[in-house]
Formats: sequence, structure tokens, C-alpha cells
Amino acid sequence: MSGAFDWAALIRAGFARGLRPEDVWRMTPGEFALLAGAGGAAMPLTRDRLAALERAFPDERNEVSNG
Repeated sequence: MSGAFDWAALIRAGFARGLRPEDVWRMTPGEFALLAGAGGAAMPLTRDRLAALERAFPDERNEVSNG
């Protein structure tokens, strides 16, 4: 089958990283993608970027009266 999932490769990748069989079988697709090196890591939020986001999306005070 040309579109078959390579389960053996998944198991080998997990074992190569010291995972137990039950850990490999409990992995989510996202965890498997990280294990397989798919996608890139997000860059950490810098102080300048955080400040820009705070200016763009300021916290709002919603005063609620219980009176």
C-alpha cells in the first residue's frame, strides 16, 4: 500500500528516544509530529513583541455593579 502509515518507523523513533511502548501508543498526532521533527519550533516572545501586543490589545476594565 503506497499510502499506508509506517507504524514500524513510529515505534522505532519512540524507542530511539527512550520511550516505553505504552508511551508510543498513547502519543497524539501532534506529539508524533514533534518526535518526528515535523514543523519548526516557535520563536519565543520577545519583550518588544510583548509590549507591542499589550499596546495593540490593552486590558479592559469592566466595572460591574452589584448594587
